[in-house]
Amino acid sequence: MSKILMKGNEAIGEGAVRAGCRYFFGYPITPQSELTHYLAKRLPEVGGLYLQAESEVASINMVYGAAGAGARVMTSSSGPGISLMQEGLSYLAGAELPCVVVNMMRGGPGLGNIAPSQSDYYQATRGGGHGDYHLIVLAPNSVQEILDLMEKSFDLSDRYRNPVMVMADGIMGQMMEPVELAEEFSVAVPPRPWAATGIKDRGHKNLINSLYVVPEELERHNLELSAKYRVIREKEQLCEEYMAEDAEIMLVSFGTASRISRAVVEKARSLGIPAGLIRPITLWPFPSDAVGRYAGRVKCFLTVEMNMGQMVDDVRLAVQGKAPVYHCGRVGGMVPVARDVLAEVGRLYGGGND
Repeated sequence: MSKILMKGNEAIGEGAVRAGCRYFFGYPITPQSELTHYLAKRLPEVGGLYLQAESEVASINMVYGAAGAGARVMTSSSGPGISLMQEGLSYLAGAELPCVVVNMMRGGPGLGNIAPSQSDYYQATRGGGHGDYHLIVLAPNSVQEILDLMEKSFDLSDRYRNPVMVMADGIMGQMMEPVELAEEFSVAVPPRPWAATGIKDRGHKNLINSLYVVPEELERHNLELSAKYRVIREKEQLCEEYMAEDAEIMLVSFGTASRISRAVVEKARSLGIPAGLIRPITLWPFPSDAVGRYAGRVKCFLTVEMNMGQMVDDVRLAVQGKAPVYHCGRVGGMVPVARDVLAEVGRLYGGGND
């Protein structure tokens, strides 16, 4: 095991290679361009293929083709590029093809800016494209976790034959932290008996498809997808709890904002305010079970996000009206400041919104 300093974007690339990804199709966009640069050099070293597409629309459709042929494949982009990929993501989910998509979020809407944001939460957790479908969405909060979750993202994608999105933001893509890397790694990609790899047995054909012209057939397909999503909800909720057991003010935060929230919890505790933190690692499925366990025990919940409060709805659904839910955050590429969040925690603890 060795410890080296890596940028978040580079850790995504190295984590993908170690997870068995050998194909990448993408288009550079700030703040994730270092990922494409890294994989352009790294993938050929392990016998893989990097190809810069002419657009994000082309990228996601190339992912569709490679995934359909059984490859471990990924792409990456940021907000505007991910928006262009929505039709392809719906196709991938409808055809039940495993792949990984990385979204290094920046400010929006529209072209917005290149500063860090978490404003793509709705887009990722609500599907984004047309139809009744879900992506599995993972949200790391450190460079080490970025690297570690890449393997998990590919494994989940294979297990459920479903696209997985890894959601981070511009800060996490650009910052550098020490990471531990195994000197050697082996890759065990599970068999893909469903893949379209050419007709070897004319009595058996694999079809990759999301088109069902007959309404009854499409309804049956949607019901089968819905049953799969129920299993994912039951089995794949992930979160970290910090000083939560005796908390009276519970912060809920993910990604970069959760690092700020953790510091706020520690400072609040030093001031005698019993604050705690739940950090969702899966944004979909949202860790409703963990949040719900504290619903009748805490004074209130406070989401800390780099958006206008997009996670508030999911927290409220998990709490089921048993405690109020408030929001504290910044938007447009601005980052919440710990002292401002701490002031809001103190105000709520003192009954500011009762």
